[in-house]
Amino acid sequence: METWYYEVVSIDGDYANLKRTDIDSDELKMVARALLPAEIMEGSRLKYEWMQYEII
Repeated sequence: METWYYEVVSIDGDYANLKRTDIDSDELKMVARALLPAEIMEGSRLKYEWMQYEII
């Protein structure tokens, strides 16, 4: 299983916009906040591995 790293760029209601930080990309990924750790805020760094997000 691969590992990806993200930064929370913005939070919009029940969704958060994530930007990958392990590759050069300007694309944002919209993810439901229910899938993310409850304590995230803009600027939080996340690791996605084994279908789970965790704060790093």
